[in-house]
Amino acid sequence: MSSDEPLPLAGLKVLDVSSFIAAPAAAVALADFGADVIKIEPPVDGDPHRNSFRNASYPQSEHNFPWQLDGRHKRSLALDLKTDGARTVLERLIKTADVMIVNFPPPARERLRLRWEDIEPLNPRLVYCSLTGYGETGPDRDRPGFDITAYFGRSGILDAARYEDGPPGLSLPAQGDRATAMTLVAAILLGLRRRDQTGKGGWVGTSLYANGVWANGTSAAGALLGAKLPPRRGPDRPGNALTNLYRTKDDRWLQLLMVRDDRLWEKFCAVIDRPELLQDERFAGRPERRAHAMDLLAILKPVFASRTFAEWEQALAGTGIPFGVIGRLADVVDDEQAAHAGIFADTDNPEIPRTVNNPIRLGFARPRKAGPPPAVGQHNDEVLAEAGFSADEIDALKKSGALG
Repeated sequence: MSSDEPLPLAGLKVLDVSSFIAAPAAAVALADFGADVIKIEPPVDGDPHRNSFRNASYPQSEHNFPWQLDGRHKRSLALDLKTDGARTVLERLIKTADVMIVNFPPPARERLRLRWEDIEPLNPRLVYCSLTGYGETGPDRDRPGFDITAYFGRSGILDAARYEDGPPGLSLPAQGDRATAMTLVAAILLGLRRRDQTGKGGWVGTSLYANGVWANGTSAAGALLGAKLPPRRGPDRPGNALTNLYRTKDDRWLQLLMVRDDRLWEKFCAVIDRPELLQDERFAGRPERRAHAMDLLAILKPVFASRTFAEWEQALAGTGIPFGVIGRLADVVDDEQAAHAGIFADTDNPEIPRTVNNPIRLGFARPRKAGPPPAVGQHNDEVLAEAGFSADEIDALKKSGALG
């Protein structure tokens, strides 16, 4: 990794004309690797996501960790896009930009003249990336989409993942948004590759709905042929006691995933110190073990409850028996393996000294270290001066209300 080699996206100018999470998170990933991201947001309050840390569904903290996560590396330009003066600013920025990211619903894009067909004449080399909840066309194109409704709900994930006879569960904040952000990054890079080949920009994009179905692709591909998932049984009613969840002595949950029990049954009985199970006719073969899953569950529950997860990890490691822990976030933040995997990143913000890294790893570059995220309109004068506006013009924009 060369220290004097520029980051791969250095020199790329990105206009982030989006709010909340999936689209801004895509801009963060580009910024991590060197892109100059200008966040265009409403004056005064800015992107509503600036206050997401106050939501009751978020981990509770007095520190604005979501904004550090999704606002890092960006320069903030506060523009009221409904004004003529702001349009003048935006058009000048578009003419020199490489990428523009938007996630307004299609009707809002039409009103604000932010569709690709509105933008293309200004800069045919621009890669224009849009995100919707459900798609650019169709009966639901104008419906507001959030990850829990479009990505998890409509895609079938929540229904397919529920236990038999139970209600659908709920996802945690922004899980689908973050996965979708990486699809946006990939789409943008494909657009830039096309520009390298032809000199032309173009529209790229995705929807939360499409990403949810893609994430649920194995089940969805079966559904196309009429195949149906068997009902999911809870850990107290497993169809297979050897691919089930078990609570350990220290109140952890161990996921046993012994799908090849025909090969591992004898070894498993030795590891759990129950050799007599090998002589039990109820568990003589795979069909018998499935047929008597509840009997085997009754035996294994107290066995796993008798030791801590660490003890089971030591006993099972190296045996070839697949297992895993149901991780807790409090453990993940100090996980040695997470450090090796580069999952977290240090910052230069003393209030929030660590944040979550984007998941892309490169053998030739590391993401740059972030400082504090910008205040609303923090870089107004700087960005406009770079775009060629004089001090008098900037002052006039402020007086007109176009600039916050």
